[in-house]
Amino acid sequence: MKEQDLAALRFQAAARDLEHIVRHIAGRYVVQGVPLTWRLLHAIEAEALADLGFASRHEADVLDLFKRPQDMTYPETDDPATFGKSNALPAAFAFAVAAYEEAQIGQSPGTMRRRGAAQPRTSGRG
Repeated sequence: MKEQDLAALRFQAAARDLEHIVRHIAGRYVVQGVPLTWRLLHAIEAEALADLGFASRHEADVLDLFKRPQDMTYPETDDPATFGKSNALPAAFAFAVAAYEEAQIGQSPGTMRRRGAAQPRTSGRG
């Protein structure tokens, strides 16, 4: 296997790991009903990138690939995080946004029926 192939595999493993970590962190906020704001996105990103398990499982040069470039700035306010049609997002931001979007889809009306979840039953007793 070529060095380039190995590097790609290391990157993919780290990306999957970071996605799992970010989704776990974002999930804590989703279940509490906390809206996704710019400040929260920054907090999720900081917590995920500081995760000791993440840092211990991957080499420093791979970890550096997930750090947001200095010139890629975003607001740090309590305004809702909106990106419009932009698809140039730092990885942690993208994973957090995806977690929130999936949670919103999961909460849409009729979702429980489509997923086959149990529906309330009437006992037939009057």
